[in-house]
This record gives sequence, C-alpha cells and structure tokens, in this order.
Amino acid sequence: MKIFDFMVHVNSEIGTLRRLIIHSPDSGLAKVVPSKAQDWLFEDIVHLKTMRRDEYDYYVKTLLYFLDPEKIRGKLAEIDDPRKNRAFYKPDDPHFHASDKVMDIEYLLGDILADADIRRELVASVAALERCSFALQSELLQLEPRLLAKTIISGALPNEKMIFAPVPNFIFTRDIGITINNHILLNRPAKEARRRESFIARYVFYYHPAFESIRKNIIEIPDDEQFFLLDGVERENRQVTLEGGDIMMVAPNHLLVGISERTSVHAVNKIIQALFSRNVLQKVTVIRIPAKRDFMHIDTVFTQVKRNMWVLYGKFSKRNLEEKDLLEKFYKKGDENKLKIVQFVNGDTNSHEFDNMEDLLDDISRNDLHATEPTQFIYSGDYEFPYSLREQWTDSCNLLALKDGVVIGYDRNDKTAEAFAKHGFHIIKAADLLQQFESGILSPETITDTLIMLPSAELSRARGGSHCMSMPLLRDSVI
Repeated sequence: MKIFDFMVHVNSEIGTLRRLIIHSPDSGLAKVVPSKAQDWLFEDIVHLKTMRRDEYDYYVKTLLYFLDPEKIRGKLAEIDDPRKNRAFYKPDDPHFHASDKVMDIEYLLGDILADADIRRELVASVAALERCSFALQSELLQLEPRLLAKTIISGALPNEKMIFAPVPNFIFTRDIGITINNHILLNRPAKEARRRESFIARYVFYYHPAFESIRKNIIEIPDDEQFFLLDGVERENRQVTLEGGDIMMVAPNHLLVGISERTSVHAVNKIIQALFSRNVLQKVTVIRIPAKRDFMHIDTVFTQVKRNMWVLYGKFSKRNLEEKDLLEKFYKKGDENKLKIVQFVNGDTNSHEFDNMEDLLDDISRNDLHATEPTQFIYSGDYEFPYSLREQWTDSCNLLALKDGVVIGYDRNDKTAEAFAKHGFHIIKAADLLQQFESGILSPETITDTLIMLPSAELSRARGGSHCMSMPLLRDSVI
C-alpha cells in the first residue's frame, strides 16, 4: 500500500479543485434488474458498457487533466486503445491510474484490505450485514484484497456469481460524506440500498493511512440513546438520516444543509449542534425542500457556478413565487411541501429567514464570498416549460465546479446550455475539450467561463450529475 498523508480542506463550492473521491461504475450496475430497480433507487436499468466507456470515462479523464495531468497528458490514445480493455479505469487492474488526486474509493478499500486484521473485521461485519453463511465468509477471506474490494461493492464473486445485492448508487460519492473546512461529516443513509456504502466509507476514513491526520476531525451523527425503544410517530420524528447531497460548504464559515426526502429534521438539528460545539464554522442555513423523488437533495435544485453565479430550478425561484395564486388560502396545501429557508449563527439565539432562494444565494455571493459583480442566476431549461422540469430531472442543476466558472454538466440538457451561452459561457463537449488539451489549443490552467458537456444518455438514468459523482477533499481557498 502506498503510504501518504495529505491535507483535507474544503471551504467553498468553487475554489480550484485539487483532490476528490469518485467511484467508476462497477459491475454491480449491470446486476440491477427491473423488479429491483426502484428498491435500489434506480428509475431504469442502465447499459453498463455505454455508461463506462462512452460516458463516465470522459468524466475521469477530464478530472485527471485538471487535477493530475501527469497521469494523462499526451497518453489519451494509449489509454483508450481497445486492446488495453480499459485497464486504466479499473481499480482492480495492475494498470489502474492510481491517482492520489482523483481517488477511487474501491482502490482505497483494496488498500486497507491488504491488512489481515482489517480484512477479517470488515468481512465479518459485511457478512453479518448481508446475512451471509459462515462458509461464504470464509470464502471471502481467501480473496486477494483488490478482488475482495470489488466483490464487497459489486455483490458478485470473481466468477460473477451474485452473493448479495450490489450498491449501484456508489457512483454518487457525494452522499457518503462531506468535507467541511478540515472536518469530514459522514452520512447516515435514509434507504436500505445505501447502508453498505456508508459502512465502507467509515472503514476507509478510519483505517486508510491517507486520512490518519484528520481522524480526530471525523464527525458521525448517531441515533439518540434508547432510540431503539421508540415506536411509531415518536421514532419517525427522532430518525437520523443524512446524505451528502444535502450539504454544501459555500463559504469558509457558512454551511448549507437541506431537509429533504433523504435528510431528516432531527439529523439537521444534530449537525448544527455538532458543528457549533466544535467551532467548525459560524453559520448554518437550513433549506427545506419537498420530500419528493423529483428533488432528492438540495444539490438537485441548485449548485454554484462561480463566485457571483448559480444554476437554479425555477420551481424554487423568486420568479415562481411572484406568480401569485390569489386563491391559495382556499387550497389544502401542506406546509411541508413549501420551500423554507432559516439561518442560524453560532452563539446567537435568534434565527433569520429568507423568502426565496435568490435572496439567500445573493447574500452568500455578496457578503460571504465578497463578489464585486451583481449576482446572476441561470435557470434549469432557461425557465421554459417543459424543459425546466425535464432538464432538472436529468440534473441540469447538479454541476461540479472544477474552479471558479468552469463546471461539468450533462450534454442532454440543451436549454440549460443555451442559458449558459446567453451568460457568456463557452459550451464544449468533454471529448472535444480533451483533444484541445492534448493539442495545446486549450489549457486547464487558463480556460474560464466554460460549461463542459459530459455524455449522459445512461448516466442520467441513475438520477445524479457531476456534483453527485464527487466527494471533494481539497479545494483552494476562495478568500
């Protein structure tokens, strides 16, 4: 195992990205069958070969060109030679890129499984979680560490025999945890299908030597004492569920936390108390969105593009609120289906409410990030029906900023791309960008105001964009 220890620090959504955790689509995605798709949080079954070779591999290459160019510059033709059989992208292959900037969690898991004690502990725990027989547990212990890591994630032995369910959502590494300044907040998944992801993440962060210096800064949000004695409504109200898509570190002392289908009110209460008691930051803004599959997390309805610019779903926009329903009071509308934004400051017993998303995001740009230009908003589908709804569903608002003003989105969201172009952005396909990097026409260091379009016919079926597919560990400070 390569021994390294490095800094973990994120204090914005737009500082130049230096290190992150991803997970390339594994063979478990090809095990999703129609009868289990929704149980495993998929809307449809995907074609794995297309998702990997024609889509996600471009994501990996783009990230490497920006974060670890020595791994890829001048080597694209060799890397993608069909005779190589994608060895460069496979964490269990000896020719895997093994970047310590673009880190695959399967590779990190394989590292720690080389330790016999950790291997025994983790296999016993997974076997208990998945109700495996003792004989199967013994068989797993005989696997070489990287094959064992692959098996634990994909649910299949090297001979492709399935032994337990896959974890197909593991490509969305944002949800396993979030970096808050120099702390890591680990998740508590709401859905059974994601429990093993959380379990694997804990082992990696607590046991991998790369994270040795920050172990004291890992935060977990446990259930209340004697939670197991509660029942019915009381148990539901005290449930602790948390996923990283509902957490955004937007400024050095300001965190956004969503209450959604996947993150509970009680979890948010515990997060605020944990962060304030440790003085990790000074301000937390809580954003409640409707608990619907349409918008699982807050990062499916808005993300940041640059210091003074955000992409936003129009349903939660000030523009939408201005279209006043004069007879609204006659409808029986549950309050839980309305947007609510409340801000808390450490040491202040009062809270502050925002009426709409634009006011909150403008406040962040101007007062937290000290933007000198007016705050701008790009709307999903250019705020045009039905494209605003269709493109939000395919992650038009779920963008990863590689640096201030350079973001990755999906190529199928045409109207949103047109809106970016109206704001002066260069729109370019990932494949074309990589070729221009190779030829020297463009450089990751010098490009500005660019929307990189990732192929997405299969990726979009999984209901997560480039923001979801990343867990940033290190960004340059923006202030």
